This record gives sequence, structure tokens and C-alpha cells, in this order.
Amino acid sequence: MAAVPGVRRSELGDALRACRNAFIGVGIMSCMINLLYLTGSLFMLEVYDRVLPSRSVPTLVGLAILAGGLYVAQGVLDLIRGRILGRIGTSLDEALNARVFDTIVRLPLMVGSRNEGLQPLRDLDNVRSFLGGLGPSAFFDLPWLPFYLAICFAFHVMIGLTALVGAIILVSLTVVTEFLSRAPAREAMGLAARRNDLAATSRRNAEVLVAMGMAGRLTRRWSEANEKYLEGNQRASDVSGGLGAIAKVLRMTLQSAVLAVGAYLVIHQEATAGIIIAGSILSARALAPVDLAIAHWKGFVAARQSWHRLNKLLGSLPARATPTLLQNPSSRLSVEAVSLVAPGDQKIIVQDVTFTLQAGNGLGVIGPSGSGKSSLVRALVGVWQPFRGKVRLDGAALDQWSSDVLGRHVGYLPQDVELFAGSVAQNICRFDPDAASATIIAAAKEAGVHEMIIKMRDGYDTQIGEQGAALSAGQAQRVALARALYDDPFLIVLDEPNSNLDTEGDEALTRAVRAARERGAIVVVVAHRPIGIEGVDQLLVLKDGRMQAFGPKETVLGQVLQRVAPPTPIKIVSEGGVAKS
Repeated sequence: MAAVPGVRRSELGDALRACRNAFIGVGIMSCMINLLYLTGSLFMLEVYDRVLPSRSVPTLVGLAILAGGLYVAQGVLDLIRGRILGRIGTSLDEALNARVFDTIVRLPLMVGSRNEGLQPLRDLDNVRSFLGGLGPSAFFDLPWLPFYLAICFAFHVMIGLTALVGAIILVSLTVVTEFLSRAPAREAMGLAARRNDLAATSRRNAEVLVAMGMAGRLTRRWSEANEKYLEGNQRASDVSGGLGAIAKVLRMTLQSAVLAVGAYLVIHQEATAGIIIAGSILSARALAPVDLAIAHWKGFVAARQSWHRLNKLLGSLPARATPTLLQNPSSRLSVEAVSLVAPGDQKIIVQDVTFTLQAGNGLGVIGPSGSGKSSLVRALVGVWQPFRGKVRLDGAALDQWSSDVLGRHVGYLPQDVELFAGSVAQNICRFDPDAASATIIAAAKEAGVHEMIIKMRDGYDTQIGEQGAALSAGQAQRVALARALYDDPFLIVLDEPNSNLDTEGDEALTRAVRAARERGAIVVVVAHRPIGIEGVDQLLVLKDGRMQAFGPKETVLGQVLQRVAPPTPIKIVSEGGVAKS
């Protein structure tokens, strides 16, 4: 199908359309399975109308063998159909999991903390689980309901009408299920997300909760959130479960009604005894997909909501096109009238900052807390996009680079250091599978952390655990510094790199900054302590998001010190020759 000009294709739809042949196969198998479902009713019809009147054992044996073979074929086809549907769900996941993970990473950088966390991943799991379950089988079987009703009418009009009335009631019940379950399912999903976010936040801050006596209060908040989730989930379950129970009772009532109508027809000699049983089996089979659909309606509603959320999310964060590969940056960093707002906010926190650094320059960024220092360095490494202005490397704006390519030329040590589960070496080399040991060790030595690492239990192969739990704050910061220096990046940005360092670590940091500058890198250091800017030659002063001063370090420091120096007392000589201040 050709795409409509100007209309964005749904990535989920494209992934599902890629499984078109598999769905066609499922449809063909559903056709064969539903034809084989006639085995039971036709077998009973023949037994009651032929075998019992003739008392022929060979006929009974032949029918039994034939029915057994058909049942085996039906079971095999049903098994294959279920496995194909499961693989369709897996194929959809394989096609989209990388994109979904990419949105999870990018979303906080665009909307800040007001995002759905891991909800996109749970949404993909919901869609995959539904496709691999029994729900789709019911929808493939539903179109065969008129076929079974037609056979019931062929047996007798009264039997057909009875089955038709039952079908209308159950289909109406399905529609009612759709309208009544939509809102409770959506509410339960939102409550589950809030509960999970609270649990994840508490887990990350377990030390603070215990140390400051907050565990009991957070437990109460968790209990309240969990209680609301259970109530919402119970409402959704009550709707789908209650309507499912009603559907089951109605189907059993219908089966008995067909038996009663058949018996009435037999009494009046308008039908045979075999038609009673065959009609009952066929009517039950006709309405089984409706019953199954109602039973799985909760999962269907959840999967549909997940589908819509994923479609909206992937549409709002389209896949990034691969830009033309530029030359490696090697000469300058330019910041051109950059103004910044936090993701998801409108307030400008950095305004009209302009400066240029050449290869080998080191810039110290200083200023009071809340002056926009960390926000500025996020823009320098491409994490935040400027509200106005441009950040350029060798004249090319950062958005002309893909993040994977730009990342090879950038070393970044954020204010809040967080390492990943894995070995020390893997964290230093940024989990590059082709990293050379010599390059990893060189980065560690440049950061002054090589001796510390080789004293660990397994050296560079030491597993640091989730979020670097096996390391102290100072060790984690020094390993993160080695990660920033790995493979000699051109632009190195360090946000308060000495906040957890001792004297030895401070000295190693200064040596690392000077060594990077000597090889031609540009180094930007945000610092509150004077030792953090020892290795730089330029200084930028920020206050309230505005640039107060920029230039050579000694010159700017002199200006800053002059501003904050106390006024010199003025001596006044009195008429009597006594000096007064």
C-alpha cells in the first residue's frame, strides 16, 4: 500500500504489516480449524441417526477412527496457529524494542521529569503478550459465527433462530464489555505506573530513607498508592470478570435451550435425535469465540491502550535520520548567543552566553549555585538543545552530528555520577565491544586511577554492581573521569569533577586536565573549589544565567576579586592633625 503524501506512517503498523504473510497463514489455519470443529457435531449426528438405528459396530469403529484423525489434525493446526501468533508478537518486539528503548532515553531530555518512565517498555510487552495469547485466536474465529448459524438453520429454522438470538445477546454483551471496561482499564494502568514509579524512586534512595527515618512514611505512601491500584484493578477485573461470567452462563443456557428446542422438534417428528445433539454442539461452537473474546477483553483493552500510547510516542519522537559524516573536530568550540530552558519548561535559565575556545584551551566555569553552570555544560555536549543560539564544533552545529558519532569526540563527567552494572573496564570504555585493553589502561592512567583499579579484587575485571554500588563515591567519580577521557576525545566537559575527591584525586584531576590540553583537547571544568580550575587558562563567570565575565583566568579572577573585595577605609585628617577613618 502506497503511503499517502504528507501522512506519517505508523511504525507499529509497519511492523505489523511486515508480518502480513504470517497473518494470512493464521487465517488459513483458522479456516481449516473451524471446518474441523464440525467433526464433533457431525460425528454425533451420524451416531444417533445411523449407528444406533442400524446397530452397526463397523460403522461406529470407522466413524470413531475418522473422528480421531480429524481431532488430531485440529489439535496440530491449533498448536501451530498459537506458535505463529507467539512469533508474530516476538517479531513485533524485535522490530521495535530498539526504537522504544531510544525513546526512553530521549524522552527525559525533551520533557524533563514529566515523562512516563519505563511505561513504553511495558506497553510493548502488553502488545506482544496479547498477540501471543488466546485473544487473537478468538478474533480469527469470530467471522465464522455466521457459518455455524447457517448450519443450525439448515438443521431447522427453530434451532437456527434460537442460536441467532443467543448470538445477538452475546455480541451485545461484547459491545457492553467494550464500553464498560475502557475507563477502568485506563485508570488501572495509570495507577500501576504511579505505584511502580514510587517503588523505583524509593529503591534508588534506600540509604536516605533509612538514615533519615523516612522509610515508614514512604511505606505508608506506598500502601496508599498500592491500595488505589488494587481498587482500580479490581474495578477493571470486576467489569470484565462479571460480564465474562454472564456470557458463560448465557452460553450454557443457550446450549440447553437448543437441546430443548431440538427435543420439541423430535417430539413433533420435525427433526431426528442426532440433530438435537449436533445442533447443541454447533450452537455452543458458534458462540465460543464470543465467550473467549469477552474473557480476554481486559487484555485486549490494555493492549489497545498500549498500542495507542506507543503510536503517539513514536510519532512524537521520530527516528533520527543519519546525517552526513563530518570530519573529526580538531580546532575550536563556539558558543553563539546560547539561551537554554529546561526540558518541559518555559523559563529561561541561561541567557545569551557567547564565547569561543581553541584547541588546547581549558575553561573554568564558576558562579553561585543556581547560576546555570550545569545547564550550560549540558548544552555543550548536546544533551540539551539550545532554545536560541548554536553550539558548534569546528563550525558545525551539534545537531549536524548523530549522537553516536558525536559521542566519540566528547568526554562528559556529569555532576551526578552513575555507573552501569558491569566491569570497571567496560565502564571506562563505554561498553565498546571492540575496545583495546591498551586504550582502557591509558585512559585510567590519564585519570590517575590505574593504581587504584589494579588493587581491586579482580582489577579491571572487577564487577561494580548496579549503579556502581561496589565503589565509593570518590572511586566512582574517578572511574567516571577515566570514562570521560577514554580514547582521547576532543571536547572534555567535567561538571564538578572533584566534589568527592581527596587531595590525591584533586592532583590527579589537575594533571589529567593539563595532559588533555597538551594533546590539543578542549577542556571545560565546572568547579566550586579553586583547585578544580588549576589546570585551565580561561575563566567564565555566570550569575543568574547570564555571563558576567570571560577571558584569561588571571584577568577574570582579578575582576572577580576586585568586585568582592571590601572597600578600603578612607582616612580623613582632621584640623588638629588626627587621622580618622
